[in-house]
Amino acid sequence: MDEKKLHEKYKKILPHLSEKQKRIFLSAESEYFGHGGISKVSRLSGISRVSITKGMKELNKETCLENISISSSRKKGGGRKRAIDKNPLIWEELKLLLEPYTRGEPESPLLWTSKSLRNLSIELRNKGINVSYRVIGEILKEKGFSLQANRKVKEGSDHVDRDAQFGYIYEKVKSFQQINQPVISVDAKKKELVGNFKNSGQEWRPKGEAEKVKVYDFFTESEGKAIPYGVYDVNNDEAWVSVGINNDTAEFAVQTIRNWWYKMGIFSYPGAKQLFITADGGGSNGSRIRLWKSELQKLSDETGLELSISHYPPGTSKWNKIEHRLFSYISKNWRGKPLITYQTIVNLIGSTTTKTGLKVNCTLDKNEYKKAIKVTDKEFEEINILRDKFHGEWNYTIKSKNNFKT
Repeated sequence: MDEKKLHEKYKKILPHLSEKQKRIFLSAESEYFGHGGISKVSRLSGISRVSITKGMKELNKETCLENISISSSRKKGGGRKRAIDKNPLIWEELKLLLEPYTRGEPESPLLWTSKSLRNLSIELRNKGINVSYRVIGEILKEKGFSLQANRKVKEGSDHVDRDAQFGYIYEKVKSFQQINQPVISVDAKKKELVGNFKNSGQEWRPKGEAEKVKVYDFFTESEGKAIPYGVYDVNNDEAWVSVGINNDTAEFAVQTIRNWWYKMGIFSYPGAKQLFITADGGGSNGSRIRLWKSELQKLSDETGLELSISHYPPGTSKWNKIEHRLFSYISKNWRGKPLITYQTIVNLIGSTTTKTGLKVNCTLDKNEYKKAIKVTDKEFEEINILRDKFHGEWNYTIKSKNNFKT
């Protein structure tokens, strides 16, 4: 066989062989050609003389090809150990660095972080752990993080203390958890029209029997609108969702927190004296909404709980735990199903679960919540509010005005 044909032969065969199989195959070829065979086979195959010589030694030791794994060229456990295997502390320290700065897409359980890989590498190095940013990227992918496009990274203008506020909230969450006091994340989910309308997503059905829905989504043809407002218990992976039927107001938001406390929270935390609430900076639970604080004062007076509230900075709402611990799974659960009635919505939300054991209670709130309720200056001044030294407009505590004993 001429050299050109040999070259084509090796070109076809070698890609299908493991490293060890290549060595042994080519060493056998070299022996066939006799004197000068190693040099000839090395030149035509592109495999080094050292590797072919090593293959000859393996062949002379009567290595059996049947015992060579096609899927791997090394013995099980062979090769260089991964950085995370050599030092499991890498992931533990990385989690601490990521926790205040991670979020998930509302439609996906995948997480991403606002910190760059290079910054994480520098911070780990400051902790005495030398690991490259490339290795950190590999670890994050393995742990369920995804790389997000720029359009999802930029969420409005960045506040100069944005990252500091994330860290501040994280430390407060830890301090409440250490003394077994409840921590909840609250927010309103996107409003939905109730009726036989198209809902994004797909579900398994017999071929050609897709559920028929209306072509256009007109409010006049709907039963009304559904406004899910959620309370997510961070410690217990449990949630309460009230589905409102008219307006998303601060009164509705606080009533949902009240429902959670009397239906779930008081049983999970029988000795609780405090409650920590994380919320967005806008909407019905916004940091500038007077009615929000006024209604929280009523809740504190009623329950005797000392309410500590921290708001996420502007443009960072999706970092709120409720977005990727609750709402993303609700959306996934009802994907592709028309939200025909209010009861359908309540049932779908209430049946939402996760592998980690998420439990959701849901109810329909038929109360009417009026818009534009004014809180006068005098009423606002009577709120027993204590503002934190760090961004008191975002972080504050409301205490009961009664000498209430729990």
